[in-house]
Amino acid sequence: MKITKIEIGYIDIPLVTPFKTALRTVSTVNDLLVKVTAEDGTFGIGEAPPTAVITGDTKESIEAAIRYYIAPAIRGMELEPLEDVMAAMEKAIAKNTSAKAAVDIALYDLYAKTKGLPLFRLLGQKAPEKIETELETDITISVNETEEMVRDSIRAVENGFRILKVKVGKGGEKDVERVREIRKAIGNDPILRIDANQGWTTAEAVRTIQAMEDASLIIELVEQPVNYHDFKGLQYVTAHVDTPILADESVFSYEDALRIMEEHAADLINIKLMKTGGIHEAVRICDAADKNDVQCMIGCMLESKVSVSAGAHLGAARGCITMADLDGPSLCKEDPYTGGPDYVGAKILLPETPGIGITEVPAAFEEV
Repeated sequence: MKITKIEIGYIDIPLVTPFKTALRTVSTVNDLLVKVTAEDGTFGIGEAPPTAVITGDTKESIEAAIRYYIAPAIRGMELEPLEDVMAAMEKAIAKNTSAKAAVDIALYDLYAKTKGLPLFRLLGQKAPEKIETELETDITISVNETEEMVRDSIRAVENGFRILKVKVGKGGEKDVERVREIRKAIGNDPILRIDANQGWTTAEAVRTIQAMEDASLIIELVEQPVNYHDFKGLQYVTAHVDTPILADESVFSYEDALRIMEEHAADLINIKLMKTGGIHEAVRICDAADKNDVQCMIGCMLESKVSVSAGAHLGAARGCITMADLDGPSLCKEDPYTGGPDYVGAKILLPETPGIGITEVPAAFEEV
């Protein structure tokens, strides 16, 4: 079955509250959508957020990559073998991982629909009876003044979230205070994950994490404590603290992930489709994680239901993925899509509908 049409559109969804990290502040999800249609009219949907501060991709660069490079390279190709389509996309343009991810997700959605199966049944090594169709996600607590973060944390727990991902990275001692006050307010039962988003130096990271350990703040993991390209610094932090370290921005590709694992620069890997260029490369990282007995998180940027749901399908399919940070839809004020997984508080419920499951998208599409 041939790929006959590729279209792009945009979605704009306001957030419940501004999303704040050590790197940026965002108030709306304004993402590019991709629609890939086969000759029988079956279509797949993909999505990409412009996250220039992390991936280097802007709205303009994502659209240009798809319009002028990716679409011309794959239009008219047979959908199967899917490996050949992915190779053509990779050959068409270097980097541009968010643009590739959007098209990759749409292709996988289309492919699963042509098979009449939900995507999670085509992605992994799990036996059908061992696939988890219910995932639990954490919820992000944006970095703010301590009092506001405490209020947000209490509200999240009251709303049924058992795992909080607390954004820090704006001052070591202040970060310890933030986490200490949150832990005091919510008690010891909720799980706390700490995300510095590259905000600390190596020395500051070790000092801050050790202070949290000494204060018995019960931290499950610390994510990306130092700059993404500082592998030696990441390795040093991992070796000098007891708390597990999760590599995020340091891992864009299979090669990055393999280096992290082989050099033990981190204990855990955060897989995000916008960094890997989509599901195809993410599966390769999962294969490496299985081989090296490394646990992974499936994460997301500030994305809406389309691409987050693609990540959820991968998380359900692969045994190495034991943690989910897929709270993008929970941060949005509304769900404009029809179909797909249900996001009920901390739970993500995957349906048995074909593909990712989304059937209608409220966007005006333009053929490229």
